Amino acid sequence: MNGLKKDPDWWRGAVIYQIYPRSYQDSNGDGVGDLLGIVRRLPHVASLGADAIWISPFFTSPMKDFGYDVADYCDVDPLFGSLADFDQVIATAHLLGMKVMIDLVLSHTSDQHPWFKESRASRDNDKADWYVWSDPKPDGTPPNNWLSIFGGPAWQWDARREQYYLHNFLVSQPDLNFHSPAVQQELLGVAKFWLERGVDGFRLDTINFYMHDKELRDNPALPAAERNDQTAPKVNPYNHQRHIYDKNHPQNVEFLRKLRTLMNGYNAAAVGEVGDSQRGLEILGEYTSGADKMQMSYAFEFLSGHEPLSARYFKEVFDKVSAVAADGWACWAYSNHDVVRHISRWDLSAASARLYATLMMCLRGSVCLYQGEELGLPEADITFEDLQDPYGREFWPEFKGRDGCRTPMVWEKDAVYGGFSSAKPWLPVSSAQLNLAVDVAEHDPTALLHHYRRAIAFRRNHNALRDGVMTEVMAEGSLLSFRRINQNEEILCFFNLSDQPVNATVPAGDWVTIAGELGSIRPSPDHTLHLGPWQPSILLLNKG
Repeated sequence: MNGLKKDPDWWRGAVIYQIYPRSYQDSNGDGVGDLLGIVRRLPHVASLGADAIWISPFFTSPMKDFGYDVADYCDVDPLFGSLADFDQVIATAHLLGMKVMIDLVLSHTSDQHPWFKESRASRDNDKADWYVWSDPKPDGTPPNNWLSIFGGPAWQWDARREQYYLHNFLVSQPDLNFHSPAVQQELLGVAKFWLERGVDGFRLDTINFYMHDKELRDNPALPAAERNDQTAPKVNPYNHQRHIYDKNHPQNVEFLRKLRTLMNGYNAAAVGEVGDSQRGLEILGEYTSGADKMQMSYAFEFLSGHEPLSARYFKEVFDKVSAVAADGWACWAYSNHDVVRHISRWDLSAASARLYATLMMCLRGSVCLYQGEELGLPEADITFEDLQDPYGREFWPEFKGRDGCRTPMVWEKDAVYGGFSSAKPWLPVSSAQLNLAVDVAEHDPTALLHHYRRAIAFRRNHNALRDGVMTEVMAEGSLLSFRRINQNEEILCFFNLSDQPVNATVPAGDWVTIAGELGSIRPSPDHTLHLGPWQPSILLLNKG
């Protein structure tokens, strides 16, 4: 039994390790990772010190979007195993002291889901309003200007009903109608099914897409100066709209309250993915404030951009959090299954990779790590011929899709396919990653893997870092500094986010240098810090 089971706040400040099951470990030799493969490798995750795992979708699916198109919410796709295999994941993780969170995709289903098959059959069946249907305009065109994140209009004509249905993602991913009470009740039942099975929480995919504007009003244009690529690639016209009617509906919060009430009975927690490049932090504040909505929101601020994060940018982000989400709780990540791995995205050196890992563990909020991040894996180079991702095929070559971050985990340098499988994997194993395999890292004391273990242990050992407030965030050139404070501890953090030395002055107080194992340095006798390139100094106030 998980030792944290009785603590309803186990999620606060937790380190959550994301597993993309297709690519973690294959146990049956079919070239695709599976649940029993996860069971085999859970000791590795536990050795990092992670509090929980998040498993990307493993439900029954035609795999048009690799599991994010669900055809049965309450069963395991045979590709990944069985419900009994999932029970082994739960039991093993709990035995190792880790929580299990699963990825619930509630905003849409596969077009192969029985609900959609019934809904599209006629306009008057029991599930006729379970999806978002609309008559065409008089000229036969779609009801409004909404766009799909995967390219093109967000509406698809259906000849059976002679109506359009909404799909914010692939054509094969019709959106559920959350304005239907029956839909909400059914989805709460899905959550209860997995809670009863022993899961400790959920990562909620596209949480702000649940509800749409009933009047189907057009989205206004977004001025070019305000566009960015946090939600969709730069080349995607989705970025040309201000998305105020196709998502972020105010009534969405009411469903989240119902879900929170259900989860409270199981001490479960959820992290909601907010996909919005214009109001992401504001929605984070709306969805996680108080004690009646979601516990955490997955923040995108550190998941985009092609330059290493600067001190100024960190300050801007946390100033914005203080302004619009002071009572909320973020879950920070540098990498995940949808973006270029941050080692490549920011072209990090070994020293800068270590510093960013240390910095992450000192931030207010919870943390998500993506499989292989602890090894310093770079983005894999995927040819068009090997590409599986429909998103990449749509926008190739300007956007090469998400497969480069989804290649199989490398466990053993000299084993066939890096120890991932005995058969040809669904995506090629990156030769550039093999020298960073787990077995190599384990025997190299300078490997990033050991630094992640030390940084996570450091966070775990200081409650001010897990749940304390974060104050006095300052940026002076490349120097970022802030304080983390709770009722028992006060910690002062300095980070030199550059390859040039920088000096800083430590304020008055009896400060003790901590985190020496992470490269933290002591101030000189005159209270000056001489920080070398990519060097931290972390100090604890001695309160006597």
